[in-house]
Amino acid sequence: MAPMGIRLSPLGMAVFCLLGLGVLYHLYSGFLAGRFAFFMLSEPAAGGPETPHGSAPGGAVDLRELLAVSVLAAVRGGEEVKRVREGNVLNAKAKGKTREGAEEQLTTGDLLSNRRMFYLLKGAFPAVQINSEERVDTADQETVSWDHSIPEDIKQKIQPKEVPAESVTVWIDPLDATQEYTEDLRQYVTTMVCVAVNGKPVIGVIHKPFSSYTAWAMVDGGSNVKARSSYNEKTPRIIVSRSHAGKVEQVARQTFGNKTVIIPAGGAGYKVLALLDVPEKNQEEADVYIHVTYIKKWDICAGNAVLKALGGHMTTLTGEEISYTGSDGNEGGLIASINMNHKALIEKLPDLEKTSHK
Repeated sequence: MAPMGIRLSPLGMAVFCLLGLGVLYHLYSGFLAGRFAFFMLSEPAAGGPETPHGSAPGGAVDLRELLAVSVLAAVRGGEEVKRVREGNVLNAKAKGKTREGAEEQLTTGDLLSNRRMFYLLKGAFPAVQINSEERVDTADQETVSWDHSIPEDIKQKIQPKEVPAESVTVWIDPLDATQEYTEDLRQYVTTMVCVAVNGKPVIGVIHKPFSSYTAWAMVDGGSNVKARSSYNEKTPRIIVSRSHAGKVEQVARQTFGNKTVIIPAGGAGYKVLALLDVPEKNQEEADVYIHVTYIKKWDICAGNAVLKALGGHMTTLTGEEISYTGSDGNEGGLIASINMNHKALIEKLPDLEKTSHK
């Protein structure tokens, strides 16, 4: 008897293959769908929300955009300062005392300028740390938007430059020279913004609200202000705080001679502008700026950045660079100059460093 066997017809073979392919298709299509969905979630959809302006993937910020909004913030804050002063609604009160025992004043101009400046910068760059002289009241939050426009002079002089957001600290002085502001000495008053990267000042904005003059500069970028070209290093004109003129005058005259000119003035921003070529009729001119006591970093950061961008220097009285991270105070006094031998100036004024700690 012949052995029996199973023979598949060509039609049966075809059906079997089709069933196998169907099973494979079902399994693999589920895998592909999952991968496609993952891909779509990982990439921004066409026409969907864009990366916030001023920010870049990885938490970076564009310093050119940050400069533009810093200028706008200083101007907007200055508008509040001017409006309050001209309306004579200062509501001045003492907020404490300096280390020297002088009363620090707080006005409505300080508070309204601070609110406008802080929320404009925070709205444009929410990931950036912002330090301000005045406390920000979250219950009094204000929505201040930036239209993302960059002024033409900044576009022409500054190239885009991205840095990590976590490396940036913004320092705001919403009203520099508050004491002079209460005395209606308007020429000394400024609003200032400074941007520091890893503690080093790189962007400075100094705005004079009552004349609408604004100086800005970016280190390794450009500026809209220049240094003056004429200086007398042998008998310099030294600009100092009105309250500290006596402390500086004796040492300065002993060092540089009796012809040395001491210029008492208000506001750190005003004093830095005195070292520059500023087209302001009420702006005094000086060769060196000296401060002999403790001073807050929001007072000096913007001026430090402007001077640094123009090749100048602002250091402690012993020549140390000032870091704009950590605490908000600078203990070692300061000396600022431009187009002068800064090291020689420090060596000529050794006694001032002792004064800065008194």
